[in-house]
Amino acid sequence: MIVLAVGMPRAGSGWHYNLVHDLIKTTGCADARDIRERYRLQNILTEVNCNIGVLYARRLAMVTLPALTGNTFVIKAHAGPTPASRLLQRLGLLRITYIYRDPRDAMLSAYDYGQRALKKGRPNAFSHLTDFQKSVAFIMDYVHIWEKWMNEKDVLVSRYEDLLTDYDNEVARLVGFLKLNGSKPEVRKVTEVIVPVRRRVSRDSTSTRARSGASGNPMTLKNKRF
Repeated sequence: MIVLAVGMPRAGSGWHYNLVHDLIKTTGCADARDIRERYRLQNILTEVNCNIGVLYARRLAMVTLPALTGNTFVIKAHAGPTPASRLLQRLGLLRITYIYRDPRDAMLSAYDYGQRALKKGRPNAFSHLTDFQKSVAFIMDYVHIWEKWMNEKDVLVSRYEDLLTDYDNEVARLVGFLKLNGSKPEVRKVTEVIVPVRRRVSRDSTSTRARSGASGNPMTLKNKRF
């Protein structure tokens, strides 16, 4: 089986992937990075967290092969659902979790992270967000993806903010969704070690005034609840 950890950028998606990955590994399954090497999926599962990119049928078919041979592993994506992902879900070959964040905070975090990297001479995937309009256009793509995931069936949806403020209950939901025994020592060890970095809350709160101004911006989000 494939476990797909999907996330909005700058919503703790990397941390969430590591949590899901290490929880699944308590069952004795393979590391996704080992699967990538063994089945030569380097062009399909990229980056440290085995990001599959867009959930095209061909890409999903390639990663389904190791699942059909008895492997369970975790991969990551930022993309929206597709007919191919829904088919694999119905067949019991794909289990999906999705994490998101208030997109105004995600947008400001992406802009800040990209600009800090640029100043250090090490541009990253967010460094092209050089002004408000570019940042809005960037996050709106992921708001549309958020809308799609919120309408999907059999997907565990989590809010980044809830994981910060109510970690124990949220992680219990995740453990149950993954069909793991939360009382097992190895599972408890993972949930106690891989905890969210709460310092991010105070760091991002420095943008409160900007966030307040953003709520009335062209994103037209004031009637949405995140």
